[in-house]
Amino acid sequence: MSAKRDYYEVLGLDKNATQADIKSAYRKAALKYHPDRNKEKDAEAKFKEINEAYQVLSDKQKRQTYDQFGHAAFDPSSGMGGGAGPFSGFDFSGFGGAGQQGPFTWSSTRGSDAGGGFDFSDPFEIFEQFFGGGFARARRPRYGVNISFMEAVRGSEKEITLQDGKKKKIKIPAGVSNGTRIRFDDFDVSIDVGVHPRFKRDNSDVFVDEYIPFTLAALGGELKVETLNDELKIKIRPGTQSHTLIRLRGEGIKHLRGRGVGDLYVRLIVKIPEKLSREQKRLLEEWKKLDQE
Repeated sequence: MSAKRDYYEVLGLDKNATQADIKSAYRKAALKYHPDRNKEKDAEAKFKEINEAYQVLSDKQKRQTYDQFGHAAFDPSSGMGGGAGPFSGFDFSGFGGAGQQGPFTWSSTRGSDAGGGFDFSDPFEIFEQFFGGGFARARRPRYGVNISFMEAVRGSEKEITLQDGKKKKIKIPAGVSNGTRIRFDDFDVSIDVGVHPRFKRDNSDVFVDEYIPFTLAALGGELKVETLNDELKIKIRPGTQSHTLIRLRGEGIKHLRGRGVGDLYVRLIVKIPEKLSREQKRLLEEWKKLDQE
């Protein structure tokens, strides 16, 4: 069961609160607990909690979803996440099976991907937008860092040049995605993740296309698949249809928040040869005759 407090309780509201009530409550609470003004030990945690509640209740659609399902609506582990990923529209039934961190916080400016829940934006950025950028924290230096797809998967260490010309090494945790913002003590870092020629990412899950010969699809057998960390053998069932998806559990990307790892989905695409030898044509003609009998 979620240990989170009710969002209405966080802002001191009841469920009949108007949008004006929500904005007024947020303004009062955010100013009270902003870490630059409130030096209590738990001020920053309360500030983030207030901003999370505001992001949900100030959005009509998210508020309606929250009123119906509670915190589970935005929790990836609840199984309620959804969306149109890069392979939406394929039949996911009957899958085969084979088989935080440091002195910073992070957030993603993007919405959720398939199965990934809702990523809450940087609370300090929300505060800046709400109050028009007139607060000291809004002037924090922000740096952009480019990393490769595999650096995002495994984590990396980068060196940035600060405004005063000094260089500083920073650790980027495994699981960051494009647009993730990491908040360090004195500055923010925005992550730009490159694409990979083979792997396609959807939140913590990864998708890859594998082209297989017609004979393997028809007769079945084994196929070696390159994963993010290794090479695995998967079984191909006889009569496998083109664009079948096979899920390899735990072979995806580490969850940025909390524990767990996503899955790797292998999409099998049957490759039809463009040219056939005489013997191949003869055998196929015999097969054709058998199909017609």
